[in-house]
Amino acid sequence: MANLKAIRVRLSSVKSTRQITSAMKMVAAAKLRKAQDSIVQLRPYADKLNEIRAGLSAALRDTEIENIYAERKKGTGRVLLVVITSNKGLCGAFNANVIRETRHIMAEKYGEQMRRGDLALMTVGKKAADTFKKLKYNIMADHSDLYTALTFDRVAAVADRLMELYLSREYDTIELIYNQFKNAAVQKLTRETYLPVTMETDAGEKSAPADYIYEPDQVSIISELIPKTLRIQLYKAVLDSFAAEQGARMTAMHQATDNATELIRDLTLQYNKARQAAITNQLLEVVSGAEALNG
Repeated sequence: MANLKAIRVRLSSVKSTRQITSAMKMVAAAKLRKAQDSIVQLRPYADKLNEIRAGLSAALRDTEIENIYAERKKGTGRVLLVVITSNKGLCGAFNANVIRETRHIMAEKYGEQMRRGDLALMTVGKKAADTFKKLKYNIMADHSDLYTALTFDRVAAVADRLMELYLSREYDTIELIYNQFKNAAVQKLTRETYLPVTMETDAGEKSAPADYIYEPDQVSIISELIPKTLRIQLYKAVLDSFAAEQGARMTAMHQATDNATELIRDLTLQYNKARQAAITNQLLEVVSGAEALNG
């Protein structure tokens, strides 16, 4: 039978852990509520902008107007992957799934670019940055500080930098890899092309060219609309990931709290059995000593 003191110490330790996980669960729930409101409000606007952008790109396809954000016929073949994770852990497999998917894409889809040294990473989140630094991958920039004050202006500055890298022909393909928020318990691992701009909506359906009347003109509209949709797209991805992180952490802490409660129940039972056994042994010793004296 285990030592009473050892069981008592472990029981106290597990109770303290349960208090921590329960507190973290409540904090994550509060953050999730705010993040969920933000992403739910942004999605319809982002989807509509993406639909208009896709329709405009399709309309320009058969014209002589050049879409500088479209796919290039000739390029360097260089690829940039924007990997969005969290700065903190204790959120289950949230970060591990993104990192695993990134490594899979690098090996399966962009293996040739890796061998040539034409593949780089931009990380948003310390977990991805630390992991890929240890693996000695090419990280061209880290924007983990975005989470200290997650605002549209700060994310838009990163989006502008990505557009600059594409327009300067430093990279021909830029992809986003992140967890999309579905609900508190479900996060969908998502990979989407950021640049070049495609003529497909988020639903994957090709948009038919619409007979729009452009004011002032198509060139002015595309020079304003496409950069705006790209800024919104990146902001939506970061917000999605942040909301998904809080949902994953809340779920993980809920499970940890339940596990701690079950362990406390088992340790309490074990402690009571050990204490009962100790009392029984003491009684036997007293009875045996009394009989020895009487004998």
